[in-house]
Amino acid sequence: MNRFTPEFIAARALLVCTLVTFGSANAHVVLQEQAAPAASIYKAVFKVGHGCAGSPTRQLAVLIPPGLTAVKPMPKAGWSLEMAPQRISWTAKTPADMLAHAHYDEFTLAARLPDQTGALYWPVEQVCEAGRNDWTQIPAVGQSLKDLKSPAALLTVQPAAAGAGHNHH
Repeated sequence: MNRFTPEFIAARALLVCTLVTFGSANAHVVLQEQAAPAASIYKAVFKVGHGCAGSPTRQLAVLIPPGLTAVKPMPKAGWSLEMAPQRISWTAKTPADMLAHAHYDEFTLAARLPDQTGALYWPVEQVCEAGRNDWTQIPAVGQSLKDLKSPAALLTVQPAAAGAGHNHH
């Protein structure tokens, strides 16, 4: 009996395509939702798809963009949480709690967005057991995120919807 049926081959091909797409599309830390209305409470979910050249992630720090208020990070089991006025960091409590290079995880915080619309960049520092990735580059005029080696996470703040502004998540 041939175990390499058309269904088996198709399933394996889909898996490989998914892994290749995930690996290339998420080669840096990005926000799950990349647009939100001005003056709303925004749940920022930072997607981390890898460590540093094979080394596990032991800390993730998010630099809070100017104009955000009411910043509240979500604690993670196995990670300590440190809050400073413009910086939130999660640090693995033990080596077993670190995010393995081959695994994926999310780090979350909520904040009230400013009234102004436009691009809001979230620099992220990823510290690994060996090495680090600083996702802190902001494009210059005429550049796009694709032009950068280590881009900051981008949120597009859109005009507030009519009747919005009393969003209490």
